[in-house]
Amino acid sequence: MTHRPYTGVYPALTTPFTEDDGIDHETLAANARRLETAGVDGIVPVGTTGESATMTHDEHIEVIETVSAAVTEIPVIAGAGSNATHEALALAERAADAGADGLLLISPYYNKPEPAGMEHHFRTVADAVDLPQIIYNVPGRTGRNIAVETAVSLASHENVVGYKAASGDLNRVTQVIEGTREESFSVLSGDDALTVPMLAIGAKGCISVTANVEPERVCAMVGAALDGDFERARALHHELGPLNRALFAETNPIPVKAAMGIRDYMPERMRPPLSPLTDDNREELAAILAALDRDTPQELQVTQTDS
Repeated sequence: MTHRPYTGVYPALTTPFTEDDGIDHETLAANARRLETAGVDGIVPVGTTGESATMTHDEHIEVIETVSAAVTEIPVIAGAGSNATHEALALAERAADAGADGLLLISPYYNKPEPAGMEHHFRTVADAVDLPQIIYNVPGRTGRNIAVETAVSLASHENVVGYKAASGDLNRVTQVIEGTREESFSVLSGDDALTVPMLAIGAKGCISVTANVEPERVCAMVGAALDGDFERARALHHELGPLNRALFAETNPIPVKAAMGIRDYMPERMRPPLSPLTDDNREELAAILAALDRDTPQELQVTQTDS
């Protein structure tokens, strides 16, 4: 089966927790529906932003089930990676059974495989699970880049449809785009501050932290760029710039959880070892959010009211 590549805006979903450190499934479902109403093209639960590193595998699957049941019109692309190939495969298979429409597969972390091992890892999952899959390059988390040649080679696999780029290296992104132009394959920005630059060189969308907080603006920005209206896209890029920086002032997802709390979308609670946002950064973040609320353009207000 040939899968279509992903295009547009895909929030990297946050996970709400209860006072006793369980998963707040009711709030999780409500937040997924809010984002669907806001016009995003899909959602990505149980990734880094969703604190998957502190979840059991059973909790991981329960989150996917809740999100898949909550939305009706958009795909659910579930995080399913691991640094052990057998574990990534097991999670991917369970995610498919839980209702995921696609998979986001982080490259193996800590053990830092060589390119041959990296490619074998991704191909093992792609060969076994017939879902569209996005490979995820985030060397700041994993300690190792996915080699450009590895990404290009994997793009020939019918189940590997995308590459989430979060290395901050536009030259690397350019090379992946150049090497995959003949494939049914899309590069998606994983760096909110670099989404418009990546779109300018051929990326097709983003998996976004910022879209949890400002889905309408991020959708408008990406939509404008994909339509070739880079004047509008640049204006929204700069409008979102202070928020993008504030959301990464401390380790993700600490600031975005604070932003979700300030907006009353969910409690700020995180699982240890993550700690609350510092007071100075919280004050700055609250001021930025207040300014965005105050200056919301008329064409974005209807969606916000409906959600």
